[in-house]
Amino acid sequence: MNTPSNPHFGLAPAPWIERFAHLVPAGARVLDVAAGRGRNARFFAARGAEVLAIDRDAAALATSGDIAGIATRVADLETGAWPLAGATFDAIVVVHYLHRALFPHLLAALAPDGVLLYETFAAGNAAFGRPTNPDFLLTPGELLEVVRPQLVVVAFEQGRIPQGDGFAVVQRLAAIGRARAWPPVLDP
Repeated sequence: MNTPSNPHFGLAPAPWIERFAHLVPAGARVLDVAAGRGRNARFFAARGAEVLAIDRDAAALATSGDIAGIATRVADLETGAWPLAGATFDAIVVVHYLHRALFPHLLAALAPDGVLLYETFAAGNAAFGRPTNPDFLLTPGELLEVVRPQLVVVAFEQGRIPQGDGFAVVQRLAAIGRARAWPPVLDP
């Protein structure tokens, strides 16, 4: 149900994404993974980015397909080959989605000075609701371990947060490519 108490289904950008969006310059090429109805894609397009929103749900993607600055692509990222081989993005955004086999593809698709903004559910979330399957829950510190060899972590959080009418357990990360000018601006 699309209600204010369920932010996952609304069109407002995820708060973590909004908080670190300043790391993504206007005109950037942004990949929104598992974009759904495009709440984060819409946010970045409104900021002047060129966004590719990708999801397996064609009907959800269609709701943002006519918005200036957003291109959509229907693809099941969990089967077959990586559909964006050779493509590079200035920023990659992932919210409420985890398919571990994609980590190497996402890191390869990120420009050397690019930005990765990631937030998804983590171990302990089963106490509060879905997802409950460990395949869809990050283990403690997992995002850090995945990105540290290639990226510089600007911010990382893990733990329980308020979500809708209850709570969720998440990990969230903002990281930049090592070619990025240092230090980044943390609070614009």
